[in-house]
Amino acid sequence: MHRSDSRRWRHGHNFLPASQRRGERQTQRVIALTSIMMIAEIYAGSVFGSMALLADGWHMASHASALGITALAYWYSRRHAENPRYSFGTWKVGVLGGYSSAITLAVIAILIAWESGSRFFRPVEIRFNEAILVACLGLVVNLVSAWMLRGHEHGEHDHHHDHNLRAAYLHVLADALTSLTAIGGLAAGKFFGWVWMDPAMGIVGSLVIARWSYGLIRDTSAVLLDGAVSETVTETVRRALEADGDSLAADLHIWRVGPRDLAAAVSVVARQPKNPGFYRSLMESEVPELSHVTVEVNVCS
Repeated sequence: MHRSDSRRWRHGHNFLPASQRRGERQTQRVIALTSIMMIAEIYAGSVFGSMALLADGWHMASHASALGITALAYWYSRRHAENPRYSFGTWKVGVLGGYSSAITLAVIAILIAWESGSRFFRPVEIRFNEAILVACLGLVVNLVSAWMLRGHEHGEHDHHHDHNLRAAYLHVLADALTSLTAIGGLAAGKFFGWVWMDPAMGIVGSLVIARWSYGLIRDTSAVLLDGAVSETVTETVRRALEADGDSLAADLHIWRVGPRDLAAAVSVVARQPKNPGFYRSLMESEVPELSHVTVEVNVCS
């Protein structure tokens, strides 16, 4: 075969969704908003003596760093999308970013719970009016940030598989939750004298954040370990290959390489085997998401 003919059979491995660039820009805007509010809350929490407000500020600081991971993953995967070193493209860079952010969320939950618990035994004087005002401002910023990311998610078909964007969304949602619990704790202290509610709300928020973190770690690790494709999909492909009663799918692997793209490698054994293109068409007709299929055909002796 001539070199010019071989080029016709080659194909790219860029499985990044078209929506990714837009998600990257939205994340950069949210980082800017979060950083501004982070500085304000840390300063106000220190001056006004609110543990809930201070925890929310440091929580925002860690989230700004985690959002930086999201932005870095977007940039790196886009820049190296055509790099041949990555056999199946760079989509999993975003998944890795989501996994890293989920770990950060878990650490944040532990730190908030620890610091809030210590405040039960070391209460400090709180200037409630100022602290509540700053917490409300923080809540508004967090809700705007969440809307920016969530609005992008709802507008795209592949948002369920953009774990990087989901991680960013959960981070700002966690910020909104801690702001909300800070307001509740501060209000209870101001109007009812329940000063203990301030650290108690910090613990409640940490438990919710830990739950979100667990869900994101579970989903992203499944993709990274090539376990995100359901058994139903695998069995559908296997039945299609073995429908003629002669062929046997002796070895079948299916994994995700993009938000809407699957790759498969299969070894077929048959007494009267067909050509690889026949088996490939069977697989793709049953599972249209299959974008990269490798078929090995063997004669059963």
